Amino acid sequence: MKEKEALEKYFGGKVRVVVGDITAEDVDAIVNAANSTLLGGGGVDGAIHRKGGAAILEECRGIRRTGYPEGLPTGEVVITTGGNLPARFVIHTVGPICRSSSTPDAEGLASCYRKALELAQEKGLRSIAFPAISTGAYGYPREEAAEVASRAIEGGLRAAEGITEVRLVFFDAADARVFVKHQKFSA
Repeated sequence: MKEKEALEKYFGGKVRVVVGDITAEDVDAIVNAANSTLLGGGGVDGAIHRKGGAAILEECRGIRRTGYPEGLPTGEVVITTGGNLPARFVIHTVGPICRSSSTPDAEGLASCYRKALELAQEKGLRSIAFPAISTGAYGYPREEAAEVASRAIEGGLRAAEGITEVRLVFFDAADARVFVKHQKFSA
């Protein structure tokens, strides 16, 4: 398979910004910007559930029954099979909702990235792809999300030495450019 051209690379080439469909990423795990029900929804969440198939939904239902009957809290993560996706696993996380009158929850957003990397490391995974968590329907300002995500990923990678590749997958090229302009990676 031909490797996608990275818009930008950071952290010694470990982090790549690409434009594409996260459900097509051939990595150990993709991250789902889920809603707290874990039962599918719109945007990235809906696309992952549709393409990944019934196995993902069944595992999510089991997680709800046994661990999170009230729903997955913001900033927490769980892992399921990748089902029919090229990725072997899906790491589900719930980003913070940001309304126009509220202050963005930077710690909640950072936790999504940090805990996903921690879980990937714990499971022995080496490659992971993230969408832009909370920047769609959840309304988190893209410019601020870029700063939070890049700092959290860099900190997470310093602790998760086994992870060799992080892809930041943007469905829209304009969103990828916003990220590149506002990211805060040190290298």
